[in-house]
Amino acid sequence: MKQNKYDEAEFFSEYSQMARSTQGLKAAGEWHELQMMLPELKNKNVLDLGCGFGWHCRYAREQQAKSVIGVDLSEKMLDRAREMTDDSQIEFRQMAIEDIEFEPEQFDVVISSLALHYIERLDQVYARINTSLVQGGTFVCSVEHPIFTARAAQDWHYGPQGEIMHWPVDDYHQEGERIANFLNHDVVKYHRTWATHLNELIKAGFVIQQVAESKPSPEMMNQYPGMRDENRRPMFLMIAAVKA
Repeated sequence: MKQNKYDEAEFFSEYSQMARSTQGLKAAGEWHELQMMLPELKNKNVLDLGCGFGWHCRYAREQQAKSVIGVDLSEKMLDRAREMTDDSQIEFRQMAIEDIEFEPEQFDVVISSLALHYIERLDQVYARINTSLVQGGTFVCSVEHPIFTARAAQDWHYGPQGEIMHWPVDDYHQEGERIANFLNHDVVKYHRTWATHLNELIKAGFVIQQVAESKPSPEMMNQYPGMRDENRRPMFLMIAAVKA
């Protein structure tokens, strides 16, 4: 299923008010770790899958990438990305991630941030990404962590006074569709185990280079005290792999 919640006016309005939407990468709690997993981008051809407002596309050009293509299914997201971008070497294309068909070895680096947990057939997408990369090219992605996606509720267990008790995990090995609540809307996501995330990449012809589980930086914890609870369970899983 190719889901396009971001073109729904109310959902898009609420998403646009999130800190990572207004302040960019500096407000993304996982960015300080994901940034360290990216390879050298200078003179590289870069593809960003699920580019949203284009923050990673513009970052790649700031790092002197030769060219960047940003792909997203949402017309509203791409309209905003184009409004925020003044760079002829960044091209935005509207298409589903499942439908990408680029030339073999067209890119040196492929990035995907918090988009692949919306994809049902991730194995097919990984195969297409692998084909589009040069030999030794790098794929870096972030997805919602399996501990976070296991239960559709995606919420803490609270005590009688509303205090956070713990993060419940259940149905972990029951992979597949979850109807989660995000920004007060029902959104379809897909739960996969840690093993599936890694093994699907290996089957597609990648060699895993690095794995990280998100935790807030000390700066973010000082700025947003509620961020301290994010140390109690990882919200995002980040993987860097290279084409074998």
